[in-house]
Amino acid sequence: MPERFLDILHRYWQYDSFRPLQLETIEDVYAGKDTLVLMPTGGGKSIIYQVPGLALEGVCVVITPLISLMKDQVDKLKKKRILAEAIHSGRSFRDIDRILDNCIYGDVKFLYVSPERIDSEIFRLRFSKMKVSLIAVDEAHCISQWGYDFRPSYLHIAWLRELKPDVPMLALTASATKEVAEDIMRHLKFKAPNIKRMSFARANLSYVIRRTEDKRENLLRIIKNVPGCGIVYVRNREKCEILSRFLNENGVSAEFYHGGLDYFARNRKQEAWIKNQARIMVATNAFGMGIDKPDVRFVVHYDICDSIEAYYQEAGRAGRDGKKAYAVMLVSEEDLAKAQRRVDFNFPSIDTIKRIYEALFVYLQIAIGDGKGSSRAFNLYEFAARQKIFTLTALNAIKILQQNGYMVLTDEINNRTRIKFIVQRDDLYRIRINREDLDHFITVLLRLYSGLFNDFVPVEESEIAYASGYTTQHVAELFKTLWQLHIIKYIPGSKTPLLIFNEERLPVEDVMISPESYAIRKQVAHKRIKSMLDYVSNETECRSVVIQRYFGEEDAVPCGVCDICLNKKKSEKNAIQLLEMHILEKLEKTPMEIRELVASVKFDAREVVECITVMLRECKLVEDKTGKLRINR
Repeated sequence: MPERFLDILHRYWQYDSFRPLQLETIEDVYAGKDTLVLMPTGGGKSIIYQVPGLALEGVCVVITPLISLMKDQVDKLKKKRILAEAIHSGRSFRDIDRILDNCIYGDVKFLYVSPERIDSEIFRLRFSKMKVSLIAVDEAHCISQWGYDFRPSYLHIAWLRELKPDVPMLALTASATKEVAEDIMRHLKFKAPNIKRMSFARANLSYVIRRTEDKRENLLRIIKNVPGCGIVYVRNREKCEILSRFLNENGVSAEFYHGGLDYFARNRKQEAWIKNQARIMVATNAFGMGIDKPDVRFVVHYDICDSIEAYYQEAGRAGRDGKKAYAVMLVSEEDLAKAQRRVDFNFPSIDTIKRIYEALFVYLQIAIGDGKGSSRAFNLYEFAARQKIFTLTALNAIKILQQNGYMVLTDEINNRTRIKFIVQRDDLYRIRINREDLDHFITVLLRLYSGLFNDFVPVEESEIAYASGYTTQHVAELFKTLWQLHIIKYIPGSKTPLLIFNEERLPVEDVMISPESYAIRKQVAHKRIKSMLDYVSNETECRSVVIQRYFGEEDAVPCGVCDICLNKKKSEKNAIQLLEMHILEKLEKTPMEIRELVASVKFDAREVVECITVMLRECKLVEDKTGKLRINR
């Protein structure tokens, strides 16, 4: 089989050999073994599922959380004439229906799916009919409650294992501790533990902590001194835009990227940076996952990360081409205390969570016993302002409620209009609407979209306008009219996330918050931030060694290129120079035997002997016929 895998690799990627860990993992996957791969960013994870996906018969289903990653991977595969599709929140019901049919009856080799879509009835029904060769789970750490980026939607992936118990499961992540790795295999129902681990050492990446009270000036200095493009990570959207503007004002071409931008703006900014039309991308952690740009020369963290996992993954986006690169974190005096306080902000008190739970339903006017299965456009900032709650407190309370299964706050910003007919199809034909434009409008809707009588379906006003001959404004008015006539339920398109309720509203005293989602996770978060702060405060141990040990590598050796290693080299060089100076001062007065010289210089005897040996080799000293050392003039 290795010859066949190499043939696929060469034919589609023009590579003549696999990178470390790739071939042995591919062989395990092809043999049907469940496999967890721990491979640093840029290690070539996509090849590990794409090669066996092409070698095996059927569809390789890839679960990944980011639409940008799906788009990038699907486009690349299609350019290689490999049929690939993607299903995510931006797709219409009609598109999803067509894609799933093609996976069952067509020649689709790779189906990329967002974890949220796995929970839909249409996906589960069609998935059970597919011939599936492999299930690949990217960013697999998201399935673990002990991971730094837990996403409850990832827990639905286990259902795929139940529907296809004989299909191998491949989990991939760039960062997972021993506990998280075990949790991943448990949640994905591995038949037997099987971990392929690559070293977390990055020989070409220099880790640097720079302590400063003037971060802007230091950032400019880094950008001007290190050629090439870079990423600057910040914690919030406002800082993202302000810092980008500052760089542009100082002659550095920069874009900003955060979750508040619509899909098209994010895509445009990402493309500009990838094509080097903008040198710097100032971004929140919404940017970077799956970005294939090997020539990033530096990543600067303007703020302290919440975990070493997050830091390692984000810093690892620099130097993926194997050339020299830098990962710099700028730290001010107050940053350490701020980072510590953030953990408590991330876990509001149980009473506060319950108070926010109740306030949400009051704000959205949902009565006790109602709301299950409904979705509402939700403006977090407006809600927090009305309730006089800190926005971050409200968001973190909702996250904990989400982890307990009560609701889901989507990441969507541009939510498409959704409609559902609330009359039966036969009743619809019996209704007499004395308006020609409404009759025509309904006919167009039924022709364009299926499933309108079963569930809320995303629709596109511009598509309906084109098909009907009406303006988009008139289309919106007709939707409102049908809603007022109690013919449809209508959720207008919006630029705010949706809040989707999995359960009916409960009396607040019945709301239960599990220890796993609160007390234990809070304890783990404190432990994680302590490890991050220890890393930042460390001034004696190689930074790469600290990171490798965190991920379970006990045999790590100093990198020689981080700020700690370079300072040690500099100190050692200075010490040698000082010792040489003392030796030369002694011999300036009179020639001396080695034993006499060693005794007269107030340094460690072994170091003095080593220094004399080097000075003799370099001809700085000579030994005369009497056995005494002299300066070689």
